Amino acid sequence: MATLEFTANIQRHVACPRREVAGNTVRAVLDAAFADNPSARTYVLDDQGALRKHINIFVDGVLIRDRIGLTDPVAPDAAVHVFQALSGG
Repeated sequence: MATLEFTANIQRHVACPRREVAGNTVRAVLDAAFADNPSARTYVLDDQGALRKHINIFVDGVLIRDRIGLTDPVAPDAAVHVFQALSGG
């Protein structure tokens, strides 16, 4: 199973502890994690199910490409990290 981890700055807003999750795409991993955590889902995904603009996801250190369908592949032993994007000047 893939390891799904949310950064501490996200966890200040919504509880989402590190966990092992089955799924072969980013969507499947997130859906499994959010099945019992709907508040985390609404923080990470918009009302259309796409990744919110202020969130980035990396699979094994590589930024995902599909922010809408979340179809990027996830290997069984992958590390999936969810970050809150920072901006500023």
